[in-house]
Amino acid sequence: MKKSLFLLMSVQFFVYFGFGLIIPVLPEVVVNQGFAKMHVGGLLTIYSLASFFTAPLWGMLSDKMGRKKLILIGLLGFSTSFILISLFMKSLTMLYISRIIGGLFSGALYTAVTGFIGDMSTEENRNKYMGFMGMSIGLGFIFGPALGGLLGQISLSTPFTVSSILLILLLIYASIVLREPVRQGEATKRAIIPKGTSMLFQYRVRYLFIFSFIVTFLLAGVESTLQLFQMDKIQITPAQLGSLFLFSGFVDFLIQGGLVRHIKDGTETKWLMGAQVVTAIGLLLFPFTKSLAFAGFALCVFTAGNALARTLNTSLSSKESGGKYGTAAGLSYSMDNMGRIIGPLFFTWVLTKEANFVYDIAGVLALASILVLLVYRSSKKTLREQKQS
Repeated sequence: MKKSLFLLMSVQFFVYFGFGLIIPVLPEVVVNQGFAKMHVGGLLTIYSLASFFTAPLWGMLSDKMGRKKLILIGLLGFSTSFILISLFMKSLTMLYISRIIGGLFSGALYTAVTGFIGDMSTEENRNKYMGFMGMSIGLGFIFGPALGGLLGQISLSTPFTVSSILLILLLIYASIVLREPVRQGEATKRAIIPKGTSMLFQYRVRYLFIFSFIVTFLLAGVESTLQLFQMDKIQITPAQLGSLFLFSGFVDFLIQGGLVRHIKDGTETKWLMGAQVVTAIGLLLFPFTKSLAFAGFALCVFTAGNALARTLNTSLSSKESGGKYGTAAGLSYSMDNMGRIIGPLFFTWVLTKEANFVYDIAGVLALASILVLLVYRSSKKTLREQKQS
């Protein structure tokens, strides 16, 4: 059991490690090969699109063929996506193909792992196991950009080659250690439009789903444009950007693991509004960057606000769902993915038109999202039995 849990945590870590790994390296690849900057957004978007629209299919396959087999297939496919980038970095077509493959198989891994956890756990310890998965995801986001930036100093292909090798080693280990669990239920299919959506959208929780989209939309915008922007401002390198994301990742970790659990029930809306003010301050600081330290400070301010908003909004959406936790989680996931699909394209497009406007627009959007929260708070159509926030 312990070996299986550790391996599943490793799988989740490497999925999100792989997503983060590309953030400091991809802009450098695009610029060095002379491709249009818009392709940074396009390559990030195509990954999220592939993962999002194939999620229901992977859920069905996980139930049909078994969790272990899908995990092994997912690891092989995800590894292939990295080696393709490494080998065909000069081909824009192959970069897009590799990102599509990466998105496809990251979705397979997520679905199979969550299904595996559901099968091997009980009602009493499932939250604990899912907590371990969440911790693995968080650590992947923290160390992915950092290691990607550092390995990128050797060569731009090195991070992808190393990741591919590590995933193959994990595949070999998984094939030896994992045993197909006794089926307890269905995998998390992450439907594109979750059942029960129309009912939830009749209540004020719908405003929290809109807010979820805005929060992730802004995060995806920063991830896709920060290096391109700072390359012009302070000639930032992938290693330097990786170190900034590493430091801001720990800020994210502290906010989610520390501050959020001390927020009292009924005060969430006020905290969410404050989070968006902090987010806006961080965004509006970016254009004034003149040094690496200032860029890091601005990123940490943005991360603190964004992490608080993401985590607290997920909790509040669950409370407002009237017990339909799965539907609420599915909708939040869908809105997050829409943010990751649209955000990179929109913000890289703005960057190509007028770079300094990127974070002005983002900052205004962060502040404007407070209006969504005010409408949410003023609405009386709630499924929540506790006192309104």
